Amino acid sequence: MSRPLDHYDSKPPADGVTQPALDFRGWLRWFWRQLTSMRTALLLLLLLAIAAVPGSLVPQRSSDPNGVTQYFTDNPELAPALDSIQAFDVYSSAWFSSIYLLLFISLIGCVIPRTRHHLQALRAKPPKTPARLSRLAGFTTRNAPAGTDAAAAVESAQHLLKSKGYRVALFDAGPEPSVSAERGYLRETGNLVFHLALVGILITVGFGSGYGFSGQRVLVEGQSFVNTLLAYDSFNPGRFFNDESLDPYKLTLDSFDVEYETQNLSALGQPVDYIAGVTVTERERSAQSDEVKVNAPLRAGGTDIFLLGNGYAPTITVKDPDGTIVFTDSIPFLPQDSNLTSLGVVKVPDGLAEQLGMIGFLYPTQAEAKSGAYFSSYPDLAYPLLTLNVFSGDLGLDKGVPTSVYALTTDNMTQLTGGTTGSKSLELKPGETQQLPNRLGTVTFEDADPGAKSGDFSGSVLRFASFDINRDPAQGWVLLFSVFVLLGLLTSLFVPRRRVWVRAARRVDGSIRLEYAGLARGDDPALEAAVADLADRHSAAFTLPITSTEKPKSYGGQSNESQ
Repeated sequence: MSRPLDHYDSKPPADGVTQPALDFRGWLRWFWRQLTSMRTALLLLLLLAIAAVPGSLVPQRSSDPNGVTQYFTDNPELAPALDSIQAFDVYSSAWFSSIYLLLFISLIGCVIPRTRHHLQALRAKPPKTPARLSRLAGFTTRNAPAGTDAAAAVESAQHLLKSKGYRVALFDAGPEPSVSAERGYLRETGNLVFHLALVGILITVGFGSGYGFSGQRVLVEGQSFVNTLLAYDSFNPGRFFNDESLDPYKLTLDSFDVEYETQNLSALGQPVDYIAGVTVTERERSAQSDEVKVNAPLRAGGTDIFLLGNGYAPTITVKDPDGTIVFTDSIPFLPQDSNLTSLGVVKVPDGLAEQLGMIGFLYPTQAEAKSGAYFSSYPDLAYPLLTLNVFSGDLGLDKGVPTSVYALTTDNMTQLTGGTTGSKSLELKPGETQQLPNRLGTVTFEDADPGAKSGDFSGSVLRFASFDINRDPAQGWVLLFSVFVLLGLLTSLFVPRRRVWVRAARRVDGSIRLEYAGLARGDDPALEAAVADLADRHSAAFTLPITSTEKPKSYGGQSNESQ
């Protein structure tokens, strides 16, 4: 009860409340308690999720370095500002790492004291029977037959509770012997397993990112890749990565097949399946054919090989006026829409009178709009057409500055075809050759399947596939800890923590009345049914008649365990 307002202790001092000042050690203790509270851990977990959002809004150097370069080109003013706050390196940034480490420390600080307390509780015996069981949940009574021994009745209840998985303690001193039972410590065990596994995930993810790597490589049909550092198009090592840990193997892209929807008109042309047929040759093992599909990576040389993008790679040959080949290559063209209208760049730095650059568009199934513009009406090669806008001048390759193979800087170049030049863009079908402007030579769109029937373009253009190659030495541990996280969470949610008491109370006339009650720690809607079931089973063993069932008072299952 509250003290009356005129009580001496209720009067505030004249000079106000004065609290003792905290010294440096006191402030450290206060800060540690705040950091290791469950509320702080949940807040840090929420902040970590929020801090990860920028990583999905802008490209990251760790996974998409070309995208970062393109972002700087498209946003020359915004990109430097974002880079100054490490927006392109979110997951290795100082602020993300700070939240990550604070969450790690907070979880450790939460789990260790709770584990110690839980171990002490497991060794402790159940608490003494409360004096007034009638105030607890599911309280019910049974009358014992005449001549029933109170201690024997309580001992019988003890054996019954043990058989149901309860930890029991017998209190037989005094005129009213009783048994106290409890179970559900597995709930707290599951809770601790959940948090310990979460800490394990944080440790293993950090370990895996430090010793692993991620690299990308684009392969055209027929090309091979060897797992060496120089063979990657882009490579992002972990902090502790050593290139000597690369296990050499050879990966050859034999074929790339795409299945398109042809029956459902509303989804006509939608890809149904991508299959990259590859040959893998590992050290001291013979070559083996295999497949890589979306969400079905290939394991080779300690790495996981994922299939990312794909598209067409037309083979283009450039000859000088004398017919000498000065350039020939299969150029990956980047898809621009769902029907694979693709954009590519051809750079010819040597062999001609001038350096030559060409911006090309490939239309797998060429169609023409009313405005005269070309577009692709279907993603497969039904009627392929390649158009080229030709530029001559300085390609910018002699300055020692890296440039993207997918972009052409035309600031110091002269456009010879297309646009406002008055000359139409070069148009080529597979196998055709066109003269370059200014008698620079010829360009040929090579047919990859020259032996096909006339009008059959199904294999006339090679395809390329983009592979993401990852090595994460901790992924097995991450999976294991993730399973423990799930099991611990399910256990903590569905295992009830409860206490049950049985007491033999002696009436004035000498008869015995058995009392049953329970107490839940947390929400346990099945507690009353469990107490009633215990009373029924116990009474059946003693053939006891039911005399009364009292509903729990207002205290219910929320009564203090110290009762």
